[in-house]
Amino acid sequence: MDFQLTEDQRDLRAGVRELLAGRYGREALRESVDAAAALGAGVVDRGLWRELGEAGFFALRLPEGGPDGGVGLGLAEAALVFEEAGRVLLPGPLVATHLAAGVVPGAAQGTAVVTAFDLDGPFVAYLGEADAVLGGEDPAGELAQGPDPAAGCVPVRSVDPLTPLYRTRGPGSAGAPSAALRDEGALLTAALQVGSALRTCELAVRYAKEREQFGQPIGAFQSVKHLCAQMLVRGEVARTAVYAAAVTVDPGEIAGAKLLADEAAVRNARDCLQVHGGMGFTWEADVHLHLKRAWVRAEQWRTAAEAEELLARELGALSA
Repeated sequence: MDFQLTEDQRDLRAGVRELLAGRYGREALRESVDAAAALGAGVVDRGLWRELGEAGFFALRLPEGGPDGGVGLGLAEAALVFEEAGRVLLPGPLVATHLAAGVVPGAAQGTAVVTAFDLDGPFVAYLGEADAVLGGEDPAGELAQGPDPAAGCVPVRSVDPLTPLYRTRGPGSAGAPSAALRDEGALLTAALQVGSALRTCELAVRYAKEREQFGQPIGAFQSVKHLCAQMLVRGEVARTAVYAAAVTVDPGEIAGAKLLADEAAVRNARDCLQVHGGMGFTWEADVHLHLKRAWVRAEQWRTAAEAEELLARELGALSA
C-alpha cells in the first residue's frame, strides 16, 4: 500500500501554500493583529475570503461541475489544504464555512461567512461577523440563518486576538451541528493544529541556527537539539494520525487525531517559545500567536475530554 501523497495532492498543497504566502504572509498577519487590537475584535477579511472561495478552498469537496463550482476532491485533500492554513494562522471560521458549502448560499464562493455553535459550550467564534450559523435553532440542528446571528449573545475577551468569542444564551441552548459534521469539523481543526505545530518547529529550528551564544549557534547545544527533535516528532506523529483519519473517517481515529494534534500545537508552541528565550515573550515575535490560537482550537469541535470519552467507549466496546 502506498502511503505517499500523489502528485496531484502535492501540487494542491504547493498551490495553496503559494497562494497564502502571497496573500497572507507575516506582514498581513501582524496587520490583522494590529487591526484587531484597534477595533477590539477580530476582523474577517472579506476580500481574502472571496479569494479563498474562488480558489476552491470552501467548495473543495463539492461535486465537480455542480452549481457551486465544486472541485470534487475528498476529506484527505481538505486536510492538506487546512494544514497549510494552520501554518500561516489564517483567521476566520474556515472549518464552519467549508462545512456549510453547498448548504448556505455563498459559502462555497466565499461570499458568505459561516460560523458554528459548539455542542455544549457557551461560546461561539466570529458570531458578530457571520452571515449564517451551523447548529442553531433549526430543529435539524444543521443551520440557523438570519440577519443578526449575534442577537442575544455577548462578546467576551478571547486569549487569541484574531478569534473573537461570544457567549451564547446558555450551554447547549443554541443547538449543535450533527455528529457527522462534528467529526469532520474536528478533523479539519486537527489539520489546522498540525500546520501550526510544524510551523513552530520550523521557527524554532531557524532561530536556533541564527542565534549565537558562547561563540556558536544555540542549535549546537544538546538541550536545544532535544527540544527541536521532540517538536518534529510530535508534529509528524500528529500529521500521520490526521492523514489516516482523513482516509478512514472513523470517529475514534478522528478523536485520536484531534488529541494528538492539539497536544502537538500547544506543546510545540511552548517549546518554540523556550528556544526563543526572552525574545519569545515579546509582542513582536509570532510564537505567542501560535500558542494562543492552539489553546482556542483545542476547545473547538471536540475537546480533549470529549475525545477521551469517545475513545474510552470504543475501547470498552472492543473489550466487552
